[in-house]
Amino acid sequence: MIEISERAQQHFLRLLSQQDIDGLGIRLRVTSPGTPAANCELEFCEQEDLAGGEWTIECAGFDFHVDGDSASWLDQASIDFVPNATGGQLNIRAPKIKGDVPGVEAGLIERVRYVLEAEINPKLASHGGRVSLLQIDADGAVLLQFGGGCHGCGMVDVTLKQGVEKTLRERVPEVTAVRDATDHSGGKKPYYSKAEGKSAIA
Repeated sequence: MIEISERAQQHFLRLLSQQDIDGLGIRLRVTSPGTPAANCELEFCEQEDLAGGEWTIECAGFDFHVDGDSASWLDQASIDFVPNATGGQLNIRAPKIKGDVPGVEAGLIERVRYVLEAEINPKLASHGGRVSLLQIDADGAVLLQFGGGCHGCGMVDVTLKQGVEKTLRERVPEVTAVRDATDHSGGKKPYYSKAEGKSAIA
């Protein structure tokens, strides 16, 4: 069901040893499975935290538990740990958690929404922002509404042109243009203020 590399197991074992709790394990669950917003979450868990429906994988020195409701979404999933100069990066590859990617036969709106939720909004979320689709006109021009940290952000034009529009046009060839319909003058907590050109978040 899920392959956990030896490097990943050693990484988990190091983390568990730092907690100094007997019988502590790792649990994996999928949030919002079958949607573009699907994500994998890892957490420490003790035996009393388990609901009883988990799939348990015996690893070297600890148990790895997969949430029962998440198991079907983790077919062909893999976990690896890649060392680097700053320590390392845990990589979880779970190709089925978002469900089926809309194919070319799907409607234009469905494909644009999928790219927004699966690729663009997760990146904007790191700045506390998000974007939503308002409409697509007959010529393929996409009209978007920015919110959160993107609302009133002094860098939104760069985000729109170099990030959002570039990604949408690469993924959905029928998109001819991407426009911002947001009134940025009313932004409450922009990530970058226009006056200062720096982060407005401490």
